Amino acid sequence: MNSLSPISRLLGVVFLFLSLASLASAADHPWVVYEGGDGPGKGKHVVLVSGDEEYRSEETLPQLAKILSKRYGFRCTVLFAIDPKDDTINPGVTSNIPGLGALTSADLMVIFTRFRNLPDEQMKYVIDYLESGKPVIGLRTATHAFNLDGKSAYARWTWTSKEKGYEGGFGKQVLGETWVNHHGHHGVEGTRGLIAKGEEKHPILRGIKDGDIFGTTDVYTVNLPLPGDSKPLVLGQVVESLKFDAKPVEGKKNDPMMPVAWTKTYSIKEGKTGRVFTTTMGASQDFAYEGTRRMLVNACLWALGLEDKIPEKTDVEVVGKFEPTPFRGGGHKKGVKPSALAEEK
Repeated sequence: MNSLSPISRLLGVVFLFLSLASLASAADHPWVVYEGGDGPGKGKHVVLVSGDEEYRSEETLPQLAKILSKRYGFRCTVLFAIDPKDDTINPGVTSNIPGLGALTSADLMVIFTRFRNLPDEQMKYVIDYLESGKPVIGLRTATHAFNLDGKSAYARWTWTSKEKGYEGGFGKQVLGETWVNHHGHHGVEGTRGLIAKGEEKHPILRGIKDGDIFGTTDVYTVNLPLPGDSKPLVLGQVVESLKFDAKPVEGKKNDPMMPVAWTKTYSIKEGKTGRVFTTTMGASQDFAYEGTRRMLVNACLWALGLEDKIPEKTDVEVVGKFEPTPFRGGGHKKGVKPSALAEEK
């Protein structure tokens, strides 16, 4: 016998309807949220900002978010370059990354963008975050994250900025370097990570040895020495091919080797200083290698001051299916909406 009153049953139906409507609304958002659980990151919010035309940041960052969420308890929001015509992920659209307002509640920003010309109302969230002095992790093309036109209120943060105090824009001022050049032969010579002398015990490198970090993307040129308190952690050995066991290239390309991962601090507002980890690696094919994944997961924990929670060997097993697309301009998977990624297990 059903003991619920008609009013109680009606309220139950209304509650169910509102719950389903809420879920449908969340699924329609042009971003993805992976809810956290138990772990060292419980209660922490990581916002991962993708948007590059070549290196498949739209594949790397959702997988990183899944690992951080499932294995370490972080709540992760992943943002994408969205085509306003059909709401699909389209890195070729350089002027639209919806959802940057999520940075107002972020504890960590992970950014992997390239030459974005964002409108002021979106860019403002990034600069407000930086002014808070919270930690930043930059991957690959984040050294040249923004290509803002002269009309932008934030033009000083463009990668070619020559404004005094903002030279090199976001890349140079926050991450430690802007775009310089390819050091390895692009698309031909891969990158093997070797631990910088004296940094073997750094928390970010815990559980990592020479050669574990690998990528099919080439080493980027950086100007040496890196600025301020930058500390190189990993040097990029240029290798002859894109295969993990490739031999090192002989000659000047490896003498000296370029740093491919370093730490530093930044401050763009007096009294607010944040930790930074920068790597010129991170393409989706790079992220297929366990050592590269471990470096990035460790870096997230370190950036948030959780280095004492980094185990001897972090669990970085891929969550669900991860089949990275070869890097190339315009090579993204067409017609994919963020909601499809949210449904992936």
